[in-house]
Amino acid sequence: MSDPATGPDSAPDTGIVAIGRNEGERLRRCLASVPAGMPVAYVDSASTDGSAAYARDRGAIVVELDLARPFTAARARAEGVAALLAAHPGLACLQFIDGDCEVEPGWIDTARRFLAETPRAGVVCGRRRERHPEASFYNALADREWDTPIGEAAACGGDALYRRSAYEAAGGFDAAMIAGEEPELCARLRAAGWAVWRIDAPMTVHDAAMHRFGQWWLRAVRSGFGYAQAWSRAGLYRRELARVAFWTLAVVAAGLVAALVVGPAGLLLAPLLWGAQWLRLARRSGAREAALLVAGKWAELIGASRFALAALRGRRSGTIFYK
Repeated sequence: MSDPATGPDSAPDTGIVAIGRNEGERLRRCLASVPAGMPVAYVDSASTDGSAAYARDRGAIVVELDLARPFTAARARAEGVAALLAAHPGLACLQFIDGDCEVEPGWIDTARRFLAETPRAGVVCGRRRERHPEASFYNALADREWDTPIGEAAACGGDALYRRSAYEAAGGFDAAMIAGEEPELCARLRAAGWAVWRIDAPMTVHDAAMHRFGQWWLRAVRSGFGYAQAWSRAGLYRRELARVAFWTLAVVAAGLVAALVVGPAGLLLAPLLWGAQWLRLARRSGAREAALLVAGKWAELIGASRFALAALRGRRSGTIFYK
């Protein structure tokens, strides 16, 4: 089977790996968005809403993850690839998508053409957008989060088209990663000489369905866990972890030291620093988003601490769901 590096006119076969858990109508839209005739492996993480049966009825290869092992997106994607290639060994490209997303019309052809024209590219991603950014403040935040720079990048997210040869050469997704699995895989791809690219083309529509502070908070906890795990595996996210440590532990420590030096009034130093940071961020992002950014450092600290404690105890932490 041809590889997309063979030339711009090549038309490599592509398979899709979709993962999900209780996505309901979102999964229906996801599978309906797959181009006709394209093989799909759907990996289900113990859904109770009939998702696995629905995907099977749609003709997808269905993998239901064994409950005896912790669920992770990385594990789901890796097992999805194995099932997909067992049924279709000639595939040259692998498109990953989350079950709460839909593939934009024309994306697969655009991405395959880019890989054909860019031999160094091991993976390419495009523009992800939120289906309902107006539905909640948290959805709007996610929509802005997806608006990342175009060009050669350090990493891609969960939706991306991989050159199969690059994916396999890098060893694929590490099933032990609770979060941050995409940047960790991209780091291995880049170490092997491949490039990661983000192009200015519509790729997927995402449905975050975040309407409550608690969902946003758990998502931030998961991010902190991912930062710490990706740092431990590949040295990634040093800057993000340094910011977390500074705006939580260091600021609190500074306030305690100030209290020892000048008395109880020194305890005001910490809230003054947080207030100054909030003002700085509010000028750029607005008061509400600035408040979440300041508070979010504590959620990220909790996530990073969960990873550190689990690592010290020699245990694996469970998956952190925010839906």
